[in-house]
Amino acid sequence: MKNGEKMYHIGLSKEDIKNAKYAILPGDPGRVPKIAACLENPYKIAVNREYTSYLGTLEGEPILVMSTGMGGPSTAIAVEELAAIGVENLIRVGTSGGMQLDVDAGDLVIAQAAIRQEGTSKEYAPVEFPAVANIDLVNALKKAADELSYPNHVGVVHCKDSFYGQHDPERMPVSYELENKWEAWIKAGALCSEMETAALYTVSSVLRIKAAAILLVIWNQEKEKRGLSQNQDFDVDKEIFVTIKALTNIIKEQKNNE
Repeated sequence: MKNGEKMYHIGLSKEDIKNAKYAILPGDPGRVPKIAACLENPYKIAVNREYTSYLGTLEGEPILVMSTGMGGPSTAIAVEELAAIGVENLIRVGTSGGMQLDVDAGDLVIAQAAIRQEGTSKEYAPVEFPAVANIDLVNALKKAADELSYPNHVGVVHCKDSFYGQHDPERMPVSYELENKWEAWIKAGALCSEMETAALYTVSSVLRIKAAAILLVIWNQEKEKRGLSQNQDFDVDKEIFVTIKALTNIIKEQKNNE
């Protein structure tokens, strides 16, 4: 790439991000300033389509915060263009719906792997190729969540393209497939459902960069189906704090080893 050349969709260049190697990726553009406020000296660097970007530092290391929008296609574009300008580590900070009865609203899920029931990843790798997180980032998130004493789970998450296909499957012409597979994922142990992590992991694997995801459980539709009491929880602060702590620990450890 030429110096100063900006990527078409995200509107960023290597120079804009100060050669940052780490990026925090919420889906919602509105969540970017909230995350950036946890960094040192944050400032807005770009807004284009669903991609809102801020830059700050942790322990002197530049950290990018950029939204990806909803779903696999926009996430894949974000990963492609971030990798092209030199970002090497991606952490998705997102929301999800619980699938197991012991996964409560307000819990955090650290996605070790993702079920590829979406379309984007199939244009990168055969369906047999697993969507798997980077183990070092997963371990850093798990350690940080435990240190902060936040309830958390580590395991497989479910990814789909249709929000309403999950929440209103019976009205879909392919209801037989949606409902049967949903029950299969639950029986197999899927912890929660969302829309971006499978694309994030698959594209990152293809591009040889590191990725992980931490997800707030907003509610649990399986508990609701059974008439079990539950609350809804939209407080994303916990997953933000975990991510900031995890990255701080990683950067400190790297500096100690230099």
